[in-house]
Amino acid sequence: MTKLPVAQKIKPAGTWRGVAARCPLTYEDRFFRRRKLTVEEGWSIIADFEQTVSLNDGDALETMEGLLVRIVAAPEALLAVTGPDLARLAWHIGNRHTPCQIEAERLLIRDDPVIAHMLAHLGATTIKVTEAFRPEGGAYGHGRTHSHEHGASAHHAH
Repeated sequence: MTKLPVAQKIKPAGTWRGVAARCPLTYEDRFFRRRKLTVEEGWSIIADFEQTVSLNDGDALETMEGLLVRIVAAPEALLAVTGPDLARLAWHIGNRHTPCQIEAERLLIRDDPVIAHMLAHLGATTIKVTEAFRPEGGAYGHGRTHSHEHGASAHHAH
């Protein structure tokens, strides 16, 4: 059995240079603690972190041998949301802790029929698309927007 290279270091997008193999991952697949990843060229690494990580498009993983693997947001099933009051629609999406990519003319969310139904009642138009998904980070500009905390003493129900 061949031992796979191990990556335990993340280089955030924009902070690294050089040649890197590409590894396309969906939004869900970019959230893990330990995983075997296979790059487009066909070879694999083990990504192994002390805690669960949320990787972004453009981040690079560095193996102990110095190999770089660029994380690429893979195309996935999404809904493009448009409507007369995009800010209001974004608020309703956020109020349901749904990851959302915010653009000037539209919002992108994962294809969810329940959220699509709610948005239709709010006057939105949704169109199924297949694109890379790069949602906004958490309240402090990083991390996931679900399973969040509001502080050590915060208790609330949705």
